[in-house]
Amino acid sequence: MTINAKLKSLFIFPAVLISVVLLFFALFQLVTGDHDRTAWAGAAISALPLPFLILRLMIKPVERTSENLPLLLLLSAVGVMVATWEQFIEGVAGWGPLSVALVNAGIMLLYVFWYSRFGRIESMQLGVGNKLPEFSLRDSADNEVGSEDLSGSPAVLLFYRGNWCPLCMAQIREIVSRYQEMDELGIKVVLISPQPDIHTKNLAGMHDVPFHFLIDAENRLAETLGIAIDNGVPMGVPGGYDPNTVMPTMVVTNASGTIVFSDQTDNYRVRPEPDVFLAILRRSGAVAQ
Repeated sequence: MTINAKLKSLFIFPAVLISVVLLFFALFQLVTGDHDRTAWAGAAISALPLPFLILRLMIKPVERTSENLPLLLLLSAVGVMVATWEQFIEGVAGWGPLSVALVNAGIMLLYVFWYSRFGRIESMQLGVGNKLPEFSLRDSADNEVGSEDLSGSPAVLLFYRGNWCPLCMAQIREIVSRYQEMDELGIKVVLISPQPDIHTKNLAGMHDVPFHFLIDAENRLAETLGIAIDNGVPMGVPGGYDPNTVMPTMVVTNASGTIVFSDQTDNYRVRPEPDVFLAILRRSGAVAQ
């Protein structure tokens, strides 16, 4: 698990860089080549999916994606098929375009089916029907906030990786956008991350809502709950983040502290929508219909 996580922390930036370099190389060959332009077009197409996705997440983050990114995988496969056709059926291309296409397709497959998944074992402590485990953490204003402060009201607890994670930030903005509705239902919102204090303070300053922005120092609570991950922060992320972080996790409790919804996603790109846990709270009678 530790070796696998370490390899993942080293994967994403080199993977994107290789795809970008191969994309420009294929485009150069497409423009300057004489006989195998269609094959190089296929190679270029195969290089597009991962850089496009990461650029999309950085420029305009989304709260979630599909689990297996079928359209991007299809695009990658089309590139490989074009290069294969030109080499083996038309006989006008060498191994260069197909090799580039296969490398890019391999990178995309690794990203979707290996890098994106944690291989986590769900925490039994956070299972539906259990009581929320007791905890006490400091918030962004250095006040102590404990599980007892959530008693008497339904609560949504989101364990997020850090400000560096675009999907985490998009998910938090989505929850903030539903603040008025959740406030009227009496729901308390708790956001928990092991990131350095300054980043949590910056996040709290970005959103004018009375949420609890809590700091899980040294990832101790996540370790206790079994939702921590070693080397979960990609190598090269700036901001002084510790390499160990938390796997995205959402826990929803009723007023008595009983867990009525628990999402322990095994894919960092797949997150629950607010309508899901709000509907569960309503159906369980935890909030007014």
